[in-house]
Amino acid sequence: MLGDTMSEPAPATGISLRYAVAPSREAWELPEGPVPESTTHRDAADDIKQVPDEWVRRTGRSARIVCNLAIGWDLAHRGRGVDPDVCVLEPPPSDPHIRSLRTWDPGHVVPRICFEVVSESHPYKDYAEVPERYAAMGTRELVVFDPLLAGPVALGEPVPLQIWRRTDASTFERVYSGEGPAFREERGAWLHPDGPLLRFTDDREGTRPWLTALERALADKERALADSDRGGRSHLGGSRERHAARSGTTDLLQDECGANTPWKRMRG
Repeated sequence: MLGDTMSEPAPATGISLRYAVAPSREAWELPEGPVPESTTHRDAADDIKQVPDEWVRRTGRSARIVCNLAIGWDLAHRGRGVDPDVCVLEPPPSDPHIRSLRTWDPGHVVPRICFEVVSESHPYKDYAEVPERYAAMGTRELVVFDPLLAGPVALGEPVPLQIWRRTDASTFERVYSGEGPAFREERGAWLHPDGPLLRFTDDREGTRPWLTALERALADKERALADSDRGGRSHLGGSRERHAARSGTTDLLQDECGANTPWKRMRG
């Protein structure tokens, strides 16, 4: 007689839950006015924007980084859509004045990558509803950053970083959820949650960071001053010039996200 050789099944490491998402929902109507934001939320979004801004400038790509731009894809319901905290338009519409992105218009292309910073005031939306909107819109990749771990426990423990990716024509899947670092396929970068900010690097170890324009200008000034020091400049003089350089570089950037955020609607 054969003995009982049946073994216990291996414990599951995770189960993939899939369901169809409607192309448009009434609940996806965009608000008519600005939504209040905390300083942490705004600082995180501003920092996320500045890094790819400098990448676009440095590489000369035909792209534009925008904040809170209303995006619609349902011609029958023009008020519905999503307004990412940050997204990359590549290529951008030819008109530099963009009130909204309407994917039914010529030259209005779905952003390949979008970033959302989780808000304390509506964390459930950012964890559950927002990915559905991006799935319906057709974006290739969505990064959800939760610097305050405000996400609802009902949807699992909140995590600093999530990456959602379109794996085929009909599937939008969360491919990463955790503390980072994690690799972003669109335009290739490693993402490192760092307290209230999200860092971009070329390597998993974080030794080759992507810099903002301000950080790059400061680094260039530091190198120039170091070269001058080696050429015989006194230590005291070099220190004074470094201080002047750091003080004078703060005017290089303007907060395009916070200062220039007109609320655009797609009904026009």
